[in-house]
Amino acid sequence: MSNFIHVHGARVHNLKNIDVTIPKRSFTVITGLSGSGKSSLALDTIYAEGQRRYLESLSNYARQFLGELKKPDVEGIEGLSPSIAIEQKNLSHNPRSTVGTVTEIHDYLRVLYARVGKPHCPQCGRPVEKQSLDEIVEMIYKEFFDGERVAILAPIAREKKGEFRRELEALRKRGYIRVIIDNDQYDLEEEIVLDKNKRHRIDLVVDRLKVTDENRSRLADSVEMALHEGNGFVEINSLDKKHRRGFSENFACPVCGISLPDINPKIFSFNNPYGACPYCHGLGYTMELSEELVIDENLSVLDGAIRAISNSRDSFSMKRILNVIESLGEDPKKPFKDLSEDVKEAILYGTDYDIRFDYITENLTYQVRKPFEGIMNNLMRRYRETESQEIREWMENKFMESRVCTSCGGKKLRSEALGVKLGRYNIAELSELTIASIYKYLCELKLSEHELKIVGELLSEIKKRLQFLIDVGLDYLTLSRTAMTLSGGEAQRIRLATQIGSGLTGVTYVLDEPTIGLHPRDNTRLIETLKKLRDLDNTVIVVEHDEEVIRSSDYIVDIGPGAGVNGGKVVFQGPTEKLLDNPPEESLTGKYLKGELVIPRLKNSNADKEKKLILRGARQNNLKAIDVEFPLGKFICVTGVSGSGKSSLVMDTLYPALSNLLNKTKRQEGLYDGIEGIENLDNIIVIDQGPIGRTPRSNPATYTGLFNFIRDIYARTPEARARGYTKGRFSFNVKGGRCEACQGHGLIKIEMQFLPNVYVECDICKGKRYNRETLEITYRGKNISDVLNMTVDEALEFFERIPPLQRALKLLQDVGLGYITLGQPATTLSGGEAQRIKLASELKKRSTGRTFYILDEPTTGLHFDDVHKLIAVLKRLVEKGNTVLVVEHNLDVVKNADHIIDLGPEGGDAGGEVVASGTLEDILNNPKSYTGYYLRKHLEVEEKTLG
Repeated sequence: MSNFIHVHGARVHNLKNIDVTIPKRSFTVITGLSGSGKSSLALDTIYAEGQRRYLESLSNYARQFLGELKKPDVEGIEGLSPSIAIEQKNLSHNPRSTVGTVTEIHDYLRVLYARVGKPHCPQCGRPVEKQSLDEIVEMIYKEFFDGERVAILAPIAREKKGEFRRELEALRKRGYIRVIIDNDQYDLEEEIVLDKNKRHRIDLVVDRLKVTDENRSRLADSVEMALHEGNGFVEINSLDKKHRRGFSENFACPVCGISLPDINPKIFSFNNPYGACPYCHGLGYTMELSEELVIDENLSVLDGAIRAISNSRDSFSMKRILNVIESLGEDPKKPFKDLSEDVKEAILYGTDYDIRFDYITENLTYQVRKPFEGIMNNLMRRYRETESQEIREWMENKFMESRVCTSCGGKKLRSEALGVKLGRYNIAELSELTIASIYKYLCELKLSEHELKIVGELLSEIKKRLQFLIDVGLDYLTLSRTAMTLSGGEAQRIRLATQIGSGLTGVTYVLDEPTIGLHPRDNTRLIETLKKLRDLDNTVIVVEHDEEVIRSSDYIVDIGPGAGVNGGKVVFQGPTEKLLDNPPEESLTGKYLKGELVIPRLKNSNADKEKKLILRGARQNNLKAIDVEFPLGKFICVTGVSGSGKSSLVMDTLYPALSNLLNKTKRQEGLYDGIEGIENLDNIIVIDQGPIGRTPRSNPATYTGLFNFIRDIYARTPEARARGYTKGRFSFNVKGGRCEACQGHGLIKIEMQFLPNVYVECDICKGKRYNRETLEITYRGKNISDVLNMTVDEALEFFERIPPLQRALKLLQDVGLGYITLGQPATTLSGGEAQRIKLASELKKRSTGRTFYILDEPTTGLHFDDVHKLIAVLKRLVEKGNTVLVVEHNLDVVKNADHIIDLGPEGGDAGGEVVASGTLEDILNNPKSYTGYYLRKHLEVEEKTLG
């Protein structure tokens, strides 16, 4: 068996027909500049081929349900085992998915609580005990009046799927006559056909009688039969009052009389109707109308104070509201805030008395007297009754906000499930603890010998999975946290922990930058986890730029020497020690690791120290009501260990607060007391690593505005003017100049049955996107398609005589993107490339010097050399008088900040405080700062290397 993975002739994206050899059962790092081809090799070649081969082993029938995988452009790969990619993408966009559900720990906890949890009354909190037959009969006589007609029901099925033919037939044979199915009564003698794919509620009617002393014996017999048929449960349904009461031989509160349903794992699932809170349906929040979003109090009703209706006097709704206002003696021209409280209440929530409404049509005038429904009541009724998803989304986006469910308090489960406790906590309370706290609690949990026999193995499995999450630096997360709020790095590390828990061997794991979001303190645990995965006889391939991870690897593949068209070659492949000792001339990675190249400390800003922004009392998530100062006109870095509250401070509190104040948006703000210094700013901009466009039609030329200039140039050529061509002729997005065979794409998709879709070059335009007449127009010997295929460096030379294009192209070159082509589809750009294109666009704008820029982990996907260029660009924004705030762990970025805010001291509940704040020297001299400790080590190594 081969001990190596051999890749021959890889040509995916910018790879230059390369051959790569990777040892099996090793920890290999693939590194290189951003855009050099690392992901193309690791994910788009090695992983993609491993997946494709596995799927090809399945039948055609199975493959049609599993999607399509195109064969990567590679001559061949030998020695490849089944591959699993652990990428940065989010786990789920479903609000029901949590850390607990995606790691399956919540499923184990459900079984744990069902087996050894102690039921308590959800109303009074007393421990719940079983009820005897005599106790149930006594309770019936207490709760139902003398002579009341009741039906005694035995629950047969609760929210279960199936046709239930066998069960219904068995009941008929035992002499029963009636059943109630989904609130409809059926005779067992008739044929009952149920939809097997729907959930059903089935009750057997055991008896119908009056609650009298004469019927006591009969009632007791009927209850006993119902308990037998209903597996210990019986329901008494009043035929007079439409009141239903349940009893159980199993658990019931002796004081409140509340009976609990059967305690099984299903009752602890918020994704199942049986266990979910009936009010919020297991989401933990409800969508509620917001008066602030529906009403603009500064306007009058006639000027549009009520955003949900037309402000035309002739509209039906406006006429009704004017009738209400005038009938209560108010002036509709007054601002809404100046109307009396009675009038506001009537407009918003209606009246319980009649209002006279006048209706005038062309042929008829008439009056109606009736109560007014109220705007808020009307909107909520329409929201609940509409069957249109578009209407619901429109109302949610415009007039509603999510609020914690008032029934379950955000716990997602029905009250009976929340009444079951294991020690001090119910399952929801336990899930709200950090993973580290849950692990500690379960280790200290005292169980009887009998209970340990039942759940000992289960408890060990839960603790093992929790330990895996702690090992990858996620001890600060809670199991109740929704999956869609996790960063890409957190989601990736959860997948990593799950894979270690699976115990697979002989697998090729491909990871894409697992250190994203990790503080240097937490890197050691992650590296140990990767080595543990390797020691299970797996091959671990990591795309990474982090210095500590690279130094800890067994083998390195360095792709370069440049990026884009200048990359795609193997600069170095071999044992890590060999690169560290003697890096090749072309290897920038080797030079940075050896210390031949370093990222220097650039000059700090000399901005006025008096101007500052102060956020007071920030207490979102784990923030401890902190006051934070942000000096303006400086390069600020917010750092701290993973889970310390950086994103809660910056992205959840500061950004939405500034956006709402400066840009008049309606973003949901984190909890805080106030903000000072806002008068010194006029704009807030977040520059993230999201794509610059969602379709291949978007490209760097269109995003930066370059393409408008270029189309103008071609439209002004003598030949274009002679033919009457305008700049629209040179757009590939509209009819006119584009090739209609491929609609300006340059490629045509051919659908293949049982095979992946094939994209072939358009044989009409030959991939040039334009028709022949448009391509006949040239500028300096090049047509419009030739220009789109130029790199930024080539275009800079080609358009040297045109100052506006020169400035924009020079900015792209300055941010390290000289290698990308002007027409490169946005979907093929990396996150780092997209972010730098956005930065170049910001630098191009005329600055007021009062803009506040926020970047969340901008070094994601960036090589040492790219980080160097990024810092220089951010400093240029600051030189214009702007403020730049980055949330970052990269020590080279941190050391270049004018002002550092270090949060901690730990993650989760033990974080949320400002550990240190000030200059680099202030952080270095603070003994409580983990960031200061690792900065000191980093700077010591740098000084030794340099001299």
